[in-house]
Amino acid sequence: MDLEHIQWFPGHMTKAMRMMEENIKLCDGVIFVLDARAPFACRNVTLEKKLANRPFLYVLNKCDLISESERDYIVSYFAKEGIKVVTSVGTVAGGCKNIFNAFKELLSEKIERNKAKGINKTLRAMVAGVPNTGKSTVINALCGKKAAMVGDKAGVTRGKQWIRLDGFELLDTPGTMPPQIDNNLYGLHLAYIGSLNDNLFDVSDLCFSFLGELIKIAPTAITERYGVEIEDKTVLEIYEGICKRKGCLVKGGDYDYERAGRSVIDDFRKGRLGKICLEGKATL
Repeated sequence: MDLEHIQWFPGHMTKAMRMMEENIKLCDGVIFVLDARAPFACRNVTLEKKLANRPFLYVLNKCDLISESERDYIVSYFAKEGIKVVTSVGTVAGGCKNIFNAFKELLSEKIERNKAKGINKTLRAMVAGVPNTGKSTVINALCGKKAAMVGDKAGVTRGKQWIRLDGFELLDTPGTMPPQIDNNLYGLHLAYIGSLNDNLFDVSDLCFSFLGELIKIAPTAITERYGVEIEDKTVLEIYEGICKRKGCLVKGGDYDYERAGRSVIDDFRKGRLGKICLEGKATL
């Protein structure tokens, strides 16, 4: 599936990136939330460059949706690049408690300089990420209450929000895509996890591409979830087998690819296909 014709950078994101550039001077650093299933696709290199005068802490969120071995591999991969990353599960109580300590460690030299001058300054962090990585859920977990708007549609947070905590202030920002995605595979991964608006795609094509990847990185997931054998079968035959098993047929017995496709993509997003990492050991 070729994404060249897709317009994934709506006008409000241009405004959001400009706002983030203007407000970074108010912050001590950036907490950038990534979806653990597609962490490299989730990086917004353009934004990183614009905010490069502040230290970055990456939060590998939704780690419950990938295996521990994949999680450890990704963390070590980032570490080799000199990138500070912590893991989190925003939907679980206590699943984000390590973020504040990591952020303070990132700013330890600045904190010590302030102490030497007798300054006890509240730390401020800009919280950023592409849409649907669980950024607002992470903020809510850090707050211990519902402080940021949460939704399952790409781009729910449209404006900045300051959230005050004990010793910290967080600036929640809109989910922001890079202006362009040069890697078509990464673009697909963003579509699979829901970072791109579903209305931009033909869901049948998207599901076909997803199944093509799935049979390579997690082939047993298809059989275990749908009861469809994949050996010696084409992607189309597997797709049609899923249509049959799920009863996704239209009048005349033709396959309802769209309904089955939406169901498969939703199963992946909700973790019903098991622990699947799109950008782990098998692909890096």
